[in-house]
Formats: sequence, C-alpha cells, structure tokens
Amino acid sequence: MSQPIIAITMGDAAGVGPEIIMKAFAHREVYERCKPLIIGDANRLRQAGEIVGSSLEVRPVSGPKETVFEYGSVDCIDLGLIPDNLSWGKLSPLAGDAAFRYIERAVALASANEVDAICTAPLNKEALHAGGHPFPGHTEILAALTHTPEVSMMLMTPKLRVIHVTTHIGLIDAIAKIEPGLVERTILRGHEALVRSRIASPRIGVCGINPHAGENGLFGHGEEEQKIAPAVQALQARGIHVEGPLPADTLFFRAQRGDFDLVVAMYHDQGHGPVKVLGIEEGVNVTVGLPVIRTSVDHGTAFDIAGTGLADERSMLEALNQAILLAPQRATPA
Repeated sequence: MSQPIIAITMGDAAGVGPEIIMKAFAHREVYERCKPLIIGDANRLRQAGEIVGSSLEVRPVSGPKETVFEYGSVDCIDLGLIPDNLSWGKLSPLAGDAAFRYIERAVALASANEVDAICTAPLNKEALHAGGHPFPGHTEILAALTHTPEVSMMLMTPKLRVIHVTTHIGLIDAIAKIEPGLVERTILRGHEALVRSRIASPRIGVCGINPHAGENGLFGHGEEEQKIAPAVQALQARGIHVEGPLPADTLFFRAQRGDFDLVVAMYHDQGHGPVKVLGIEEGVNVTVGLPVIRTSVDHGTAFDIAGTGLADERSMLEALNQAILLAPQRATPA
C-alpha cells in the first residue's frame, strides 16, 4: 500500500495558517508518512516561508497528478485569491471567502477519490461571514458541501478525546436539542471513529448535563434520566462499552488518567474547556460522520501573532498524523 494523499487547506490567509504549514513541512517525517498537498495560495506560502526562515520551495500545481511529494518541495494547488499586500493579523472578507474556496476544492478532490483525507488550517468565523459564507465553522461547511445531515466534532489531545453532542449553539438551545436519539448517534459516531483508528473496543464515558449528573434528581429537571440514560442503556445492550451519565468534573479526570478512551460532552464548553487546558498546542479537531476524512488544528487564526513567525506547528503536525491514521489505505500503483 502507498502513502495516503492528504489535502491541507491553508485557512485564513491573514492568520497563522500559512506559517504553521510551512513550519510543519520542514519536518521530514511528514513526507515519510504521507503525500501532502496544499490547497491555498502559493505566493502567500512563500511569504510565510520568509517569515519563518524556511528554505522550502513552493511549487504551484493544478492537481494531484502534477505533484512530486518530495521533502523540500511544497506542492500547492494555487487558487490565486490572495493579493500580495494582504495584511497579516487583520480581518479580511477576501481572506474569509478564500478560506471557504480552499475547503470547497478539497471536498471536491476527496469526493473524487483524488485525495484520501483533508487537514484544515484555521479560518476566522467573522471573516468567513464577511466573505459571504454564514457558517459557524469548518464542521458546518463540510457537512453542507458533502450533503451530510448530521456530523459530530471530536477533539483529541495526547491525553484526552472528546466528542460533542451539541457544539455551536447557546447553552439553553443545546439543552433543548439534546435527546436520546442524538446522544445515541453521537456515541456511535465516536465509537466507529476510534475503531477505525485501531482501538478495537473503546471505553466511552458520557457526561451528564447538570452538576453531579443531576444527583438523582436533586439538580435540574430530570434531564439525565430523560435525555441521556436511554441512549446509554440502548448501546450497552448492543455490547458497546459505555458508561453514564456521569459527573463531568470527575469523568474528565478519570479519562485523562486512562480510564476511558472517549468522553461524550453534552455541549461546547463542557468539552472544549478540559481539552484546551490539557493540550491545545497538540490538539486536533476531527469531524466525525462525513463521507470524507477531515482533521484540523485545535486553535484559531491567532491574529495577534500572525506574520511574526511565533506560531506553533505542533497541532498541525498532530492533525496530519491523525489524518494519516484515519485515511483509507491507497493501493500501490501497478
């Protein structure tokens, strides 16, 4: 079997995406494990290379068939959407639209089986909206482009994996949205993703909504018993190793020490807070449930340091690593 072809989208050109890509591609092991292909703007990558002191050559290509996939050469499908004078660290509708176009091209390539997985650099939601694309983020864009009705966000660090039942909605709306069917489908998507990444029988812990998971009805209005417990019981009956609803504070502690392979968070901040405390520098975001593999860095565009060369590439390297692990095996050409 040959190395998987990974499409890396450049993200918002005014943010740190171009810099972390050029820093990541300086690591020879990237080329030893995959065939990386950037979708973005070749000249912006060259500018980023100068900022970070990189000697890598950026090669514009029209598609995967023109690539060389050799260390020292950065192959880039150049959409040519970014002007030379675009400021670093400043919100730009043009950069927001370009970030969407990079994802659009990556999805087209993945859907045509020309690449095996997608790895995304960060975009800026405000710039995305200003550029005419009113999506909350990458997850929703990818779902729309692949016509997928329901997906889940899974965050991964070296010590913790978390999948979310709800994400980019307010807390009151999240509680209203949570119901046994959604909880069950979310747990199943997480279970299938871990099995695909070679964890044969994942141990899954499910958070409650209220403090102490409701304390047997003392807190809340019976949400744990009505919205979560039926899903857990249904999956236990199917032989899946799942426990819950459990108090979130102790569950995250137990998970990071190794008791669970995956935590199921009920809402955005319940899952994001622990993940970012335990490893934002090496965190990875995986969209689960898509017909294509997609991983991403677990940080934003960092406009405050964009263009300075200070951005840390470790999350990008780990996102590439997860994309490689999840990508289907590509047959060696005859």
